[in-house]
Formats: sequence, C-alpha cells, structure tokens
Amino acid sequence: MVQHLPSFGWQPVVLTAREDTFSAKDESLMNAANPDLKVFRAKGFEPFNAYRAFLGKKKDELLVASETISQTDRRVRHRLAIWIRMNVFVPDARIGWYWNAVKEGRGILRHGGAERIVSIGPPHTTLLVGKKLSAEFGIPHVPVFIDPWVDIAYYKGFRRSRLTELLDRRLERSVIEQAADIIFVTRSMKEDYDARFPGIQEKSRVLYWGYDEDAFPEVPMKRSSGPEVLLHAGNIFDFQNPTKLWATLRREIERGRDLKIEFVGTVGPGIRRAIDDAGLGSVATFKGFLPYKQMIGEISHAAYLLVCATEKRHVPGKLFEYVRAGKPILAFGDDNKEVQDILRSAKAGFLFPYSEDGAEFFRKVGTLRPDTKVVSRFERRAIAADLAAILSHTPSPIPAITPSKG
Repeated sequence: MVQHLPSFGWQPVVLTAREDTFSAKDESLMNAANPDLKVFRAKGFEPFNAYRAFLGKKKDELLVASETISQTDRRVRHRLAIWIRMNVFVPDARIGWYWNAVKEGRGILRHGGAERIVSIGPPHTTLLVGKKLSAEFGIPHVPVFIDPWVDIAYYKGFRRSRLTELLDRRLERSVIEQAADIIFVTRSMKEDYDARFPGIQEKSRVLYWGYDEDAFPEVPMKRSSGPEVLLHAGNIFDFQNPTKLWATLRREIERGRDLKIEFVGTVGPGIRRAIDDAGLGSVATFKGFLPYKQMIGEISHAAYLLVCATEKRHVPGKLFEYVRAGKPILAFGDDNKEVQDILRSAKAGFLFPYSEDGAEFFRKVGTLRPDTKVVSRFERRAIAADLAAILSHTPSPIPAITPSKG
C-alpha cells in the first residue's frame, strides 16, 4: 500500500519496530520500497528472547509460529509459556513496544506533522499507539484490522482469565469508539464488528488485502513437468488441520496419481504428524520460509493450491496471490461464505468444510476457468486507490488534548 499511495495524493511516513527476533525477514522486499520513503524505528521490549531462554532454546534459534501456540505440545514449560502469553501480554506480545513507539511518534508529529494516522494490526498494540497519538495531536486515526482483536482465531481453545478478557475488551472498544474511520480486510469481520458496536456502520469500511501485480510478470505461470504438486503457502496451525484431506491424497496416490505435497512457511507439529500417520511422509516437503518472489515462484509451478480459512471472518491473505496465479484452489473453512464467494466469483476453486475430505475437488477441478476481470479487482494498486479515498473522506482534525509525560 505504501508504494502506491503517493500516486493517489498521499505521502506515507512509516513508524515500525527497530528489531524483531520472531518474524521471518524478507530483505528482498526492501528493494520495492521507495528510497525517499521516511521510515522511523522505535525500540521495544522483545519478549521472545525471554521465551527462548525459558524453553531452553538458543538465543538466535528461529521460532516457528505454528509451534509456539501448539496444543499438541504437552510439556509443562510450553503450556506455562502459552498461559503467560494469553494472560499477561495484553493485548499481545508486542505491548513492550508501545511506550517507545508513542515517544517516537510524538517526535515525528512535532517535526513534520501529519493529516492522518493509519495503524495496522495485529499486533493490536499498534492500534493503541495510533489511538494515543491521535488523541494527543488531534489527528484522525484510521485503524486497520487484519484480524479480529479479542477473539482472534488462535485464542480458540486457550484459557484467558476474566480480568484479561475484560481489559482486552476495554482496549478494543476504546480504539473502535475513538477512530475516525475503521478498515476491515474482510466483509464478514466488518459485519461482526458492526453488530457488536452499534453505531459504527457509517465509519466502518472493507478493503481486501489483495495481491501485488509487480511480483507476477517475471514468473511464468506454467506448471513444470513431473509430479502434481499440492502447495500450501504461509503459516498453517494445528487448529487449521484438514484431517480428512490426507486420506483423500493417499487414495489418489494409490490409484496411480503422481501427487506431492509442499509447504512454504511454518507447519504445526500436529499437522506434520497427521501427514506421517496417513503414510504421506515420503511425498511431503517442508520448505520453510521463503522470500516473497521465491514463494510466488513456488505457487506458479504448483498444480493445485491449498488454503485453510479458519473461521467465517477469516480470508487468508495468500488467497489473493493464489487467485492471481490462476491455479485451482482447494480451500477448507467452516461457514466461510466470504471465501466461497471470492472463489466462485473468480471461478478459481472450491471450498469444503473441515468435516469433508475434499475428494470432490479432484473430480471437478477441470471445470475451473479463472475470470481475469474479477481477479483484477484484488490488485493492490486498485485497493490503494480505495484506501486513499477513505483517507480523504476522514473528517477534519479533532481537538487535541495536552500530551502526557508518559
């Protein structure tokens, strides 16, 4: 979004973290950033260093997102670490960044000013930073919700204390009520928030995250000869396990199909075990994190693309790269009408509930003919134009309050 906004009359200034020892880094994406872009970085407490030490991991050992909240790991230390994450770090593990981010933001606004503050979460700590700076400087705040806040999908099945939930809900409400406009990346999430917070309908908007067209022209969208590869890109957690699919893949192979499974990104330990239990270990490849364009290359050479939409408010970001790639998409998700609508309108794939095995996909895959006109609606430049329109719509600056010393 940042690289396209100047074309629509908005010049971004970025405030981000100085360091991050958890997320995988793709340095190649820095080449896509405008060299004139102003980027400021604020230092924060990095809890994942303590997490490594607590679990006896090396200081520089890579953490796997799908393993950090795995419910199949029954070790006492792991379970205690999860409880601490769910009940102590509110709203999330990045709360230690808040104070320095607010301080850095004040410096930016005092020297250069701004007409709008856009914050993107999760981590939802960033939305609190945006709210604080908005209140102090009288600048309209536009929070962007990539995922829900208090009932985000990966909280399912974990215990959070009543006090933690109460505090988290108050923080969420404070951001919602103070925001000038609110952007949700799915229609179903907007509908959920509109129902929970009556009166916000007039300021809530939907912008899909979309895909970057510039990443695709260099990649030939043809499947290489050899085995048919079913590819999953991105993180896949144990709670997203399409348990019955593995048996279907095993049957297809036993019938003579030359089928392989590949994962780009992190894979939950429970899913790995399920694949082994289905006798698919020899045809499964786990490639880990790859740079963005290399990931696009893997998508382009696959025969089929797998995506698991956890619940009805969730539209995985990778779905849009999938749709652009034009490869048949096998999707799983319970009561996820929005993903189903996207797949149907683009003629890009089929969605099945987790209770099904996906066998029908292989019977109907030949009927898919992607609609390029529908696909182009999700191009990020077009979405950036919509974002610029929302920013221009946002009301005039609100009265500022006296900055606190905190």
